[in-house]
Amino acid sequence: MASNQIPHPDPKFDTPPQLTIDDLEQNKEFDYSKRSQWLRAAVLGANDGLVSTASLMMEVGAIKQDIKAMILTGFAGLVAGACSMAIGEFVSVYSQLDIEVAQMERDKKRAESGAGVEIDDCENKESLPNPVQAAAASALAFSAGAMVPLLAASFIKEYRVRLAAVAAAVSVALVVFGWLGAALGRAPAVRSCARVLFGGWLAMAVTKPNCFN
Repeated sequence: MASNQIPHPDPKFDTPPQLTIDDLEQNKEFDYSKRSQWLRAAVLGANDGLVSTASLMMEVGAIKQDIKAMILTGFAGLVAGACSMAIGEFVSVYSQLDIEVAQMERDKKRAESGAGVEIDDCENKESLPNPVQAAAASALAFSAGAMVPLLAASFIKEYRVRLAAVAAAVSVALVVFGWLGAALGRAPAVRSCARVLFGGWLAMAVTKPNCFN
């Protein structure tokens, strides 16, 4: 005889899962725009280190083809460029920070006066630029970029072969840095690599013809 009783629902299937705060944090999509400040400084520093150091080495090498002069020129460009990039990024980003903090103070006063403006202090503080972070990223990236032509030229005595090795190494590094910047920012990789590569070639085009004359 069939029973008329309604079976009790199994809580394992009918009870919705309870999400914890950790689960919500893991499912929350990461905001890649937060990386834009230091990523911009790193990409700029790496490209500047690659192109400016390689161009400087080629230009000096066109006058004096000695490998020691070329390496010393590149090393001097590395040190001076890294310091210049770090100081420039620190000053410029600090100026941006001052402007954004001043705007936050104005918005806060308007909110306190009852102007109907809602301020999220925690979110605003997280979005503020970091001058030290930008300066460090720029200096380290410049040094990493400048090391590429230095290493490429260090072990080749033949002048023309040395220039070709520098140009090839810089081209490969430009593609790598372009891809790395796109990967960290979740941007289109092909477009980023092409932009960085052709930009670097254009910047070095002024010195390359003079070097092979």
